[in-house]
This record gives sequence, C-alpha cells and structure tokens, in this order.
Amino acid sequence: MTELHHLTLAQLNEGLRARRFSSVELARHFLGRIERLNPALNALITVTGEQALAQAQRADELLAAGEATSVLAGLPLIHKDIFCTDGVLTTCGSRMLSNFVAPYDATIVERLSQAGVVMLGKANMDEFAMGSSNETSWYGPVKNPWDLKKVPGGSSGGSAAAVAARLAPVATATDTGGSIRQPAALTGLTGFKPTYGRVSRYGMIAFASSLDQAGTLTYTAKDAAMVLRDMAGFDPRDSTSVDTPVPDYLAELDQPLTGLKIGLVKEFFEGGLEESTANLIREALRVYERMGAKLIEVSLPNLPLSVPTYYVVAPAECSSNLSRFDGVRFGYRCENPKNLEDMYKRSRGEGFGAEVKRRIMTGTYVLSAGYYDAYYLRAQKVRRLITDDFARAFQQVDVLMGPTSPTPAFDIGAKVDDPITMYLNDIYTIGANLAGLPAMSVPCGKVTMGDTSLPVGLQIIGPHFAEAKLLNVAHGYQNETLWHRDIPKGYE
Repeated sequence: MTELHHLTLAQLNEGLRARRFSSVELARHFLGRIERLNPALNALITVTGEQALAQAQRADELLAAGEATSVLAGLPLIHKDIFCTDGVLTTCGSRMLSNFVAPYDATIVERLSQAGVVMLGKANMDEFAMGSSNETSWYGPVKNPWDLKKVPGGSSGGSAAAVAARLAPVATATDTGGSIRQPAALTGLTGFKPTYGRVSRYGMIAFASSLDQAGTLTYTAKDAAMVLRDMAGFDPRDSTSVDTPVPDYLAELDQPLTGLKIGLVKEFFEGGLEESTANLIREALRVYERMGAKLIEVSLPNLPLSVPTYYVVAPAECSSNLSRFDGVRFGYRCENPKNLEDMYKRSRGEGFGAEVKRRIMTGTYVLSAGYYDAYYLRAQKVRRLITDDFARAFQQVDVLMGPTSPTPAFDIGAKVDDPITMYLNDIYTIGANLAGLPAMSVPCGKVTMGDTSLPVGLQIIGPHFAEAKLLNVAHGYQNETLWHRDIPKGYE
C-alpha cells in the first residue's frame, strides 16, 4: 500500500471512506512522523497527541455510522500557532505568550473541528507573524526540509515545513504581506490566501488588522478547495467578515482553461528577479499557453511602492494591536516590578523580540503627532492607487501571474542583520494584501544550487472573491505537471 503521507488530502478522504484505513491509524502515522522528524525541523511548538487520537476516534465513529457530513472528517491537520485553540497553548511564536492557554477556539478552528478535522499540533512561526524567514520565533528558527541550512520562508514557516516534510497533509496559515505564498514557494507547496474578509479573523491574534488573512498550505489546489469550503463564510463576531455566499470550490475545479486571459505583470519581471527563477516562471506560462490560455502584458505602475507602503501601514497597525500585551491581564510579566510603569516597560522589553520591537517603534513613530499626515495618511493614499491599478488590470485579464519570491530559499542567518533586504523578499506578494485580493502560489520547478534542488513558486492573483477561478487555474496546471508531487529527500 502507498505510504499514507504520500497521499493528498483528497486521496486520504477516499481511503477513509473506503475503509482502507481508519482516522486513528492516520493520526498515529503522522504523530509518529512528527516525533521522529520534527526535532531536526523545529516546525511544531506544541503536539496534541492525546487530543488528536480522541478526535480521530470520534471521526471513525461518525464515518462508520454514515454521519460524517464533511469531506474533511477524520483528516489530520496542523494549526499555525497564531490561532486560538481552546485549552491548548497559543504562543504566536513569542515569549510574550509563552504561557498563554487560549480559553476559546478561533472561528476557523471551530469550523474545522465541527467538520471532523483531527488537530495534530500547533506550528512554529515568526513572532507575531512578523518576518519573512521564520527566524524571529522565540522557539528558534524553523528549518527547510529541502535543505536544513535554508529558511522555509515566513511567517508561516512552521506550517510550510511541516506539510513539505509530510508531517501533515494540510496546515492553516496566515498571510499579511505574503506569509502563506512565500513559504509555499520556498518549500514546494500550494499556498492559498483568500480575499480579505472571506475567512473569519476572529480568534486569529492580530498583527495588522486590515491586511491579515487566514488560508492554507497543502499539496494541491484540490486539497485547498476542500479545506476552504469549510473555513470560509460570514462570521458575525468578525467586523471585517463579508456576508457573501460561499461557492462549492470543488465543483468548479475542472473547468477548461481555453480562452483564459493571463496578465503578465511587467513590474514583476524587472530588476531583482533571479534569472533561474524567471526561466521557470516562463516555462510555467508556456504550459498555460498549451492549454489554450492567452498571455497579455499588463502594468501596475504603483506596485513598486508596495513595500514602503506596507512597511508604514503594517507597523502602524501592529503598534496599536500589540499595545494590549502589557503584562497586566495575560501573557509574560517581568519579575519583581518596582511599580506599574516598570512592569509595563520590562514586560514588553523582555517579552518581545527585536523584529517586533522594531515594527512597534516604526508604527508608533508614523502614527505620532506631526508625522501621521506625512507617513501613515500618505501610505493609505498610495494603497488606494495600488488597489486601483489592480482593478484596471482585471478589466483586461482574468488572472495575473508572476513569481512568488525573487529567489529560492536562502541560508539561515543570511539576512537577519539587514532588515531592508529581508523585507524585499515580499516584493511580489505585498500588493495583493494591500488590495485585499485572493492570491496563491503553486510549485513550478526547482533550481539546482550545488548539491541540492530548491523549489520555485508561480504566483496567481485574482479579482475579489475569485477564489474558485484561482483554484481552477491552479488545478489545471497541476493536472499538466508533477512539481506538486515532489517530496524532499529524506522525508519520502
């Protein structure tokens, strides 16, 4: 029999329904891989073995009785440690929350649990989702299973490394400026970020509230469609949740791509893109042409301003959101404070890491009297211009395509002392967040570097609420290619 960790989520669902294996067997298989392989990867912060086996037992009972209504029933999953999970440690990769046990479930945790999903544990991440390499975590850096000397991308690097190493067939993740798509590209996965407001943010610990969006890391677009169907939908507890019907994403996967108009973003192919990565993107586009798609060059003239715009808006919102972590109500508190002011200062000074402090300071500065108009207000105006550029492009084309990341995975430690260079890793992904658009990354080849091969991702961006079209476009490509089937050496 094929090894269970080689099977996609869709194939695991078929096996469960056909009684070829049970949910308990599935959970034990992946928990065994986590125990054996995670120490070298550092992909998980918390493993919930007992809870997983209890959930799997319950799923088996529902399946046997024919009462399992979701295709996800009995399937294992890892949650990014930014989602509150009732009774389970929820740290956000920070010392500040290293003792925080959430008293409730985030909406997506609740919905997936109701669907019968089995939670294996919580994934490591950049502290409060701030980072592009998963090196800012209080729990140490996550390693890329394709090469343990390389980063897996961030901030959802733990989720990406876990799925790429086949410790779970799916993991939840969040994307504020590319933190689903960039790790997906660097680890050879399908990373999906829905439209802002499509998936509830309730119970997702906030970094930048107008940018954060929950999504998935899976092997295939079909797997992403399976999970999104249960995750998405209106939530009255989230004021940014959009009350619009959720389509059946699986039903539209196999639509033909003949006549699809693909926009090639001119700005994506200008300076900064490595030639080996560009060649793989062009080859992927040729695959689409063979399927009957038409390539049209489009320009997003304000897109080069997305990085400076993002690094004003996101720190400003982070400064506001993280002010709640003061050592008073929950989380880390310094020892023996002399007075209230001392407690505030030392709790925050000791509880936050360097990158979080950098962004809080930047955000506080751009929101301060005398600088608000010069920085924050101007950034919001540029954000509007970027959004308008995308809207004009989608009047000509159905989807936009280009690279997800300018380079394959880089060495751990290579950019930690140069924040600006690190920030430029998100240069192709930030625009979709500023505009609130759905976007995804699919593996489209590998670059050989020395004695190792590293994955490269193709980014696909669509108009608001065009998730079904994106998944259809990605699924069509994966029917023609095999890159999504590749498994890192040593994790087969």
